[in-house]
Amino acid sequence: MGTPDFAVGILKTIIQHNYQVVGVITTADKPAGRGQKIKYSAVKEYALANNLNLLQPPNLKEEHFLTTLKALNANLQVVVAFRMLPEVVWRMPEFGTFNLHASLLPDYRGAAPINWAIINGDSKTGVTTFFIDDKIDTGAMILSSEIEISPSENVGSLHDRLIELGNSTVIETLKLIEKGNVKTTLQKENTESRTAYKLTKENCKINWTASGITIYNLIRGLCPYPAAWCYFKDSKTEWNVKIYESEFINCDHSELIGTIKTDKKELKIAVKDGYILIKSLQFPGKRRMEVAEFLNGMEFSTNTIAF
Repeated sequence: MGTPDFAVGILKTIIQHNYQVVGVITTADKPAGRGQKIKYSAVKEYALANNLNLLQPPNLKEEHFLTTLKALNANLQVVVAFRMLPEVVWRMPEFGTFNLHASLLPDYRGAAPINWAIINGDSKTGVTTFFIDDKIDTGAMILSSEIEISPSENVGSLHDRLIELGNSTVIETLKLIEKGNVKTTLQKENTESRTAYKLTKENCKINWTASGITIYNLIRGLCPYPAAWCYFKDSKTEWNVKIYESEFINCDHSELIGTIKTDKKELKIAVKDGYILIKSLQFPGKRRMEVAEFLNGMEFSTNTIAF
């Protein structure tokens, strides 16, 4: 059971290790983008390409879906980046239902664990397998595997490395269940545990009054998707700008926070403890560009600010 690319990598690995996948469950098709064209989930694309038995229930409690699911006679269910399951579903298989979550639980329960580990400037993260219970990401843990986060890494790179880590962790979990050697650890409720909040337009917006390292971490924690953003404004125009890559330059200066300084090859924005040097960005109606290419066709007035 899964939806995005992250889940596809795990499904592919399960099949490559000769486990019999009797069914694949993913979200119902939804219209997306400006044209509102029907978009398939990454898991559906993979399932169709590999002739896997596919189910797309709009309601996980619906009687027809439950009957169909039970008829598959699965003895185990594996969940990766799906939605919350009703108890009647996760209790159905003989050996239960386990989830692969892209964090070291109990840290970063929730929707966007990979992003928040980078946004918060963590130096390590990982993956955890656990048996699903009636709450979100709280079940008894089976295995966890740790990985270091490079100070310059973005979420795209970390996502791909965590798929590889998740692959080996899921297979190891399957082998433990297969041999009856599973030993679980209950999650400790910790008031210091961080939450992986759903990404919204509001929490992806850059606050230029924050410290330079906080802004830098936000930008790389949202690159390539969904991308940090802000407004650029001069005396005549206001632009909604996505920023993908940056560098923090720690230094003293006398500029107002948000001041944009450019030359023919460089664009930097003043923050309280230095500058954010922008390396790639996207203006409305334009494609993503490296800054030097962007500045070839764009000239800012001296009073342009970011906010």
